[in-house]
Amino acid sequence: MNLYPIKAGNFKLDGGAMFGVVPKVLWNKTNPADKNNLIDIAARCLLIEDGDRLILIDSGMGNKQSEKFFGYYSLWGNDSIDNSLKEKGFHRDDITDVFITHLHFDHCGGVVQWNSARTGYELAFKNARIWSNEDHWQWAVAPNAREKASFLSENIMPIQESGQLNFVSKTTNTPFQKKSELGFDILFVNGHTEKQMIPHIQYNGKTIVFMADLLPTAGHIPLPYVMGYDTRPLLTLNEKKLFLDEAATNGWYLFLEHDAHNEIITVQHTPKGVRLKEVYTCHEIFN
Repeated sequence: MNLYPIKAGNFKLDGGAMFGVVPKVLWNKTNPADKNNLIDIAARCLLIEDGDRLILIDSGMGNKQSEKFFGYYSLWGNDSIDNSLKEKGFHRDDITDVFITHLHFDHCGGVVQWNSARTGYELAFKNARIWSNEDHWQWAVAPNAREKASFLSENIMPIQESGQLNFVSKTTNTPFQKKSELGFDILFVNGHTEKQMIPHIQYNGKTIVFMADLLPTAGHIPLPYVMGYDTRPLLTLNEKKLFLDEAATNGWYLFLEHDAHNEIITVQHTPKGVRLKEVYTCHEIFN
């Protein structure tokens, strides 16, 4: 097995929204804001080369939205899925599976693109199965008012219409699903959105956890540091506690999708609770 970080782009989000009730004087120490109160955010995906399967976890925003839409998110840098795949020796047509942790636009937008005539949409990964889970899919196609702006029909319905949509099986009543169809374990969490999926990948004797929005950045480690975007913040707090306790005890390596400046971290138990231990680059862990 080989793992590769895939950079799908960078953007900015409001720091207050990213840290909820936590005062700026605290979160600004780890995630400094610009003059508009915006903080740096990455869309760092993960590519798994496992035998004849090439699995991409998440896909960033994509490029099909309007200039006005992207203007809300202050895109920066020159990273793209295509360029990042090319650097690793791959093409999007090589991808066999795209695993979407959840269907918010900054995680799934890159799955769908304009067709060549710009008259409609098509899948950007023509040879890939697209993986979600049935509970989250139903949550997304009939969105609540709070999440409606994050679940965009142009990102979701073309996947369903393509015939390439697959749902991972959930065979137990516990949040942790062992050995999914993709070959890795999945933790289901519900604080950010219904049935967000957190992959746990066994790699060279290490557990690599793709954090998605359970832990957006290293600055979100303290338990009360919960995003204002989360639909059930008190549930997130409990899910984070359970997860971080295990991560610290077991020495898991946490792959941060949204942290523009920290790629992989470990955590440790301290008298103040679980805190940051070490910061690594993907190169250090994957090579």
